[in-house]
Amino acid sequence: MSMFSIFDISASAMSAQAQRMNVTASNLANADSVAGPDGEAYRAKQVWFEAQQQGGSEVGGVRVSRVVEDPSPMRMEYRPEHPLADDDGFVTMPNVDPTSEMVNMISASRSYQANIEVMNTSKQLMTKTLTLGEN
Repeated sequence: MSMFSIFDISASAMSAQAQRMNVTASNLANADSVAGPDGEAYRAKQVWFEAQQQGGSEVGGVRVSRVVEDPSPMRMEYRPEHPLADDDGFVTMPNVDPTSEMVNMISASRSYQANIEVMNTSKQLMTKTLTLGEN
């Protein structure tokens, strides 16, 4: 493992968390979308991470392995006047839980920020190491 692996590891984590924030933003934006292009209510998406090795070492980063649809049941709202209501007056709504999505967004944002701090600290330590012999 090289001395610069920390930057690759942090960069991979930042990339994965950025994708997580994008998926979460999409979920929040579609929280009330009754019908999409396919005529169905929006189904929330979730990001799956997996470890990734860096240069044959056991130490590595993280990457998004896939983005999957949330299998939780859709919400049913009673709106008999809605044009998409079923025979009983219920409209199928997205299975997006705004509270969980906001927690997800905050968690991804904090993780992203922590990795920025790791990069900044590593850069400072490397700079200090280079200046050790100058005095």
